[in-house]
Amino acid sequence: MFALAALIPVLAIYVWVRILPIGEILRLSLHKWDIISKNKPFIGLENFRELLEDDLFQTALLNTAIIAFGVLLITIPLSLGLAALIYHRTRSRFAGFYETAIFIPHVVSLVPAAMAWKWIFDAKLGPLNALLMKFGMEPQAWLFDPVLSILCIIVLCSWQALGYAVLIYIVGFKNLPHSLYEAARLDGASSFQAFRFLSIPLLKPITLYVSVVTLVSGFNVYAQAFVLASDSQGAPGRQVRVLVMDMLENSFRNYRIGYAASEAVVLLVIVLILTLIQFSLLREKGGRSR
Repeated sequence: MFALAALIPVLAIYVWVRILPIGEILRLSLHKWDIISKNKPFIGLENFRELLEDDLFQTALLNTAIIAFGVLLITIPLSLGLAALIYHRTRSRFAGFYETAIFIPHVVSLVPAAMAWKWIFDAKLGPLNALLMKFGMEPQAWLFDPVLSILCIIVLCSWQALGYAVLIYIVGFKNLPHSLYEAARLDGASSFQAFRFLSIPLLKPITLYVSVVTLVSGFNVYAQAFVLASDSQGAPGRQVRVLVMDMLENSFRNYRIGYAASEAVVLLVIVLILTLIQFSLLREKGGRSR
């Protein structure tokens, strides 16, 4: 009874901050809701029907999906490899230093970090193009090409997500049973075989958690795309229009609150479906391994 009584305030705050806003967004998505008009009629699924015909929404959704899955495909294998390297090779004196150094990008503010990377990708003054020209390669317009600009956003988001993922994987490595690795070494398994057949399967729950967090963060990308791909007046290009950007413009520039709410509902449904798929894949693989 004491535990339940202690949880009630926390649960009440969680419901107020998390659950009720979701319900309000669902309600707004079914209305023609704007800031100016007093009349906000119920229109059912009309906002969702308009989404299917909106080219800007489809572009934003496609760009967001490319960025989210690109960050996921880079972050998971790279963070797992770096965590294994840091844990197995630097368990003595330098482990804390490497963990801190690789975690710093995750806690750096998004806008200053994006500004620094924007300078790196600058077509005229950026060090990346200077490095390419040093090796006899042609400089690239990184932030002006539609494909390259999305690639730059993926690199920036992966750089920021990597430190957190590595730290979580290192915690997972520290909690793995050493007796299994000792038995594997006695059976003649190499370090790579132990990593492939022991570490990766045992770290599946960690991989699930990291992949869900990374994917959700990727679908909520905004500041990175806005800063990297904006012009001198701060206007973002259509080629890097992302879903959150489209929602904000429809809400506060076009005053279409109900329409933006329907975009938020679509984002919520996508994230829930992808999370359920990841959980089902983990359970399926776990059952097969058993």
